[in-house]
Amino acid sequence: MTKPGKIQKTNAEWRGQLTEEQFAVTRRGATEHPFTGAHYRNRADGEYRCVCCGALLFSSGDKYDSGSGWPSFTRPADRETIATSVDRSLGMVRTEANCGRCDAHLGHVFPDGPPRETGERWCINSAALDFCPAAGDQGDGDL
Repeated sequence: MTKPGKIQKTNAEWRGQLTEEQFAVTRRGATEHPFTGAHYRNRADGEYRCVCCGALLFSSGDKYDSGSGWPSFTRPADRETIATSVDRSLGMVRTEANCGRCDAHLGHVFPDGPPRETGERWCINSAALDFCPAAGDQGDGDL
């Protein structure tokens, strides 16, 4: 049974909406190469939304440079918009982060983030995110 507000589409529908990289990351669980994502160095004020369904996922105020090569956040904008599950792929145990609305694979959450914040590092693929600049901001303020 599908939860109310849950978005479900066929692979053909997702392919028609997403780029190849976005589809591979969000629908197939792939990972973009480190230090290559469009949002990795972005420092502009705004919101990060799910590239598949537009759900608000992260705020620029919670973004930090973890040195990992992927956009990193200390917390989601709203925990209700993120689903987590155990990922046992690649011979290790990790916590996978998915969009709670459309089940898009976003990345992983690790317990090695800034201790003064949440202690969490939400390591997210740029290909899973759309950036919406805050009103008056001109876009990607790269480092």
